[in-house]
Amino acid sequence: MCGIWAVFGSAVDVSLQCKVFHKVVHRGPDAFRFEKINHFQNCCLGFHRLAIVDGVRGMQPMRLYTHPHIWLINNGEIYNYKMVSEEHGFHLSTNCDTEPVIHLYAKYGIDFPAFLDGVFAFCLLDTTNRKVFIGRDTFGVRPCFKLVTDSGFLAVCSEAKGLFGLWHNLTDEAADIVPVAPGTVEQYDLDNNGRATLREVKQFHAIGDLPLYKTPVPPDSLGSDVAENIRLLLETAVRKRVMGDRRLGCLLSGGFDSSLVATFLVKTAKELRLPYTIETFSIGMQGSTDIMAARKVAQFLGTEHHEVIFTVEDVLGVLEDIIRHLESYDIMNIRSAVGLFLVSKYIKAHTDTVVILSGEGSDELAQGYIYFHKAPSPEAADEESRRLLDNISIYDILRADRATAAWGLELRTPFLDHQFTSYYLSLPAEDRVPRKGVEKYLLRSAFDGMNLLPNDILWRPKEGFSDGVSPIKRSLFVILTDFCENQISDEQMKQAASLFPFNTPKTKEAFYYRQVFEKYYPSKSDWVPCMWMPRWTDATDPSARTLNHYKGSCLDSPEEPTIYNSV
Repeated sequence: MCGIWAVFGSAVDVSLQCKVFHKVVHRGPDAFRFEKINHFQNCCLGFHRLAIVDGVRGMQPMRLYTHPHIWLINNGEIYNYKMVSEEHGFHLSTNCDTEPVIHLYAKYGIDFPAFLDGVFAFCLLDTTNRKVFIGRDTFGVRPCFKLVTDSGFLAVCSEAKGLFGLWHNLTDEAADIVPVAPGTVEQYDLDNNGRATLREVKQFHAIGDLPLYKTPVPPDSLGSDVAENIRLLLETAVRKRVMGDRRLGCLLSGGFDSSLVATFLVKTAKELRLPYTIETFSIGMQGSTDIMAARKVAQFLGTEHHEVIFTVEDVLGVLEDIIRHLESYDIMNIRSAVGLFLVSKYIKAHTDTVVILSGEGSDELAQGYIYFHKAPSPEAADEESRRLLDNISIYDILRADRATAAWGLELRTPFLDHQFTSYYLSLPAEDRVPRKGVEKYLLRSAFDGMNLLPNDILWRPKEGFSDGVSPIKRSLFVILTDFCENQISDEQMKQAASLFPFNTPKTKEAFYYRQVFEKYYPSKSDWVPCMWMPRWTDATDPSARTLNHYKGSCLDSPEEPTIYNSV
């Protein structure tokens, strides 16, 4: 996890460049490089590094003696970086997983991202051919934003905040900051002054049509046993992500998804003989159902477990900072980010774990949200699952990335593995719907009877992260709505439509979040194209606790943990 930044086509004042470049320093706290391409007109590349792989030779912008005209900045992890060099016949001069990007571009041009199995957001400059390429991984796990003006000024950054306000000192022309579309690569041609002209946008992967790579699991090795294939591909997805030179840990809510990831991480760590015990991290308020469930899983797996207990005061103290980091005013994003933000703060301050695995993506892929019980047909449920995956970069993945990156941590998401998602979506739609009143039934049943998890955890009902961290009697969404009720007056609500004609706030909570968002990012409401809400219901709030199907979990309270910490 790193921060990339670049400008092309304008002699931007150096002091302004440095100011906006350092707005994303949290993404790479270990080192930075800010480089003006002296022999190339009006071009600067910047990089904030979190050193995970090849600490000596992994600094960027990256150049290779074999391709000195190619400059690369990339925020990503290429899981098949060793395999792809063998398959495509080039030699790696470093142990850095980013290096194959340069070799593949030199060999295949704009088509090269199709050969990458991983997550990434890159900006590649070819000085010989005067071209710039910007690309982003299939699900948008790694963020990337661009700013383009009619006069040819182009700027790129991992987060929108690193571009915001950049052009105001340069020109009066209109400009906008927009995300690079996941699964695409854009090509720009540069003139002699470094001004950029968009030439081509190419989609290299589409969700549901991902390649079943020859490695590490050859497609012809998958048999007719669906459950066995699911187990093999998910365990392989976790194993891929045990890559790097820094300590790995796992977020553990005690729900099915994070518990399964933790299970395979612990298993892989033992098999690879990693020189440390896997740390797991749970967070919640006193009385949180997640805390109790995670404690049970940690004891079952034998992890070095940390419990982070937070209070109402902790939530209110970071709320504005969360909105600034998220660059979003979506209600579900903000609520769900609270626990992630606070537990990431704890991990940064109290441990040496830098890479953390999590269960993001499972609900979208395996139809885990409570409202899937209301789907009118398997085909409608399949369509909704694919829609959620298409939009995961502005909801679940956005909040997970920003909340962890805010504290210099790298998030890895096995459920969004190319092979695993491609296989799972290829299964019949009727097999993937909730069954017997249980969401993610197919996925859960694949692990039934395997003794990988306690049975009540395997079949624990879905609970939203912002709900599970709360006591049953007073959920986080109630705490936040009560707080916002006192911040926004009835008179302000009457002006909501005139103040915010796009995505007009319907509640005082929504108004408050929008107000804070506009403080940092005025006139950028289109960064949230629509507010997250469940389908096929008459819900007026995104919290699962407002749905009729919601079921609380009744776990026996196990013994007190051996490790107990608070924010």
